[in-house]
Amino acid sequence: MRIAFLTAPEGVEQVELTEPWQTVLSAGHDPVLVSTEPGEVLAFHHLDKADTFTVDEVVSDVSAESFGGLVLPGGVANPDVLRMNDKAVAFVKDFFASGRPVAAICHAPWMLVEADVVRGRELTSWPSLRTDIRNAGGTWVDEQVKVCDHGTNKLVTSRKPDDLNAFCETYLDVFEEAAAGR
Repeated sequence: MRIAFLTAPEGVEQVELTEPWQTVLSAGHDPVLVSTEPGEVLAFHHLDKADTFTVDEVVSDVSAESFGGLVLPGGVANPDVLRMNDKAVAFVKDFFASGRPVAAICHAPWMLVEADVVRGRELTSWPSLRTDIRNAGGTWVDEQVKVCDHGTNKLVTSRKPDDLNAFCETYLDVFEEAAAGR
């Protein structure tokens, strides 16, 4: 199964990209780095520059139909930049419209707010997004991992890097279950 990882060209929290990525690889699936521009993305360890990663696909050239799920890594800058890109927002909306599962950690639910897919859903995030989620019609909870089965797809959210083990285990189970049901 191909799983999209959507990031901005700069600002993704490295561990929130690499640990979920490794989970996909270890399970025998195909992670695909999708960004708004070709080339490389620059990751960060909080505010410090970290490694670069090669972009596999540009968001303007792909659609949800070619993926089994979408992972939205966090970092403060990553979703903040992505939510200003119409094609990135449309890509996220496409996953919800097509019933494919989505996983978002830390600050990444900002993309869900921008894509207007939070209404009626229960989710978690970094605590500073609590008001944004509530204002977008969602219910914010302080849980390590939250799975919301709403409509035709499932949404997996998590709060922070300390929750990565539970996040990775949960989203992979949800994605594999969805793929088996297709």
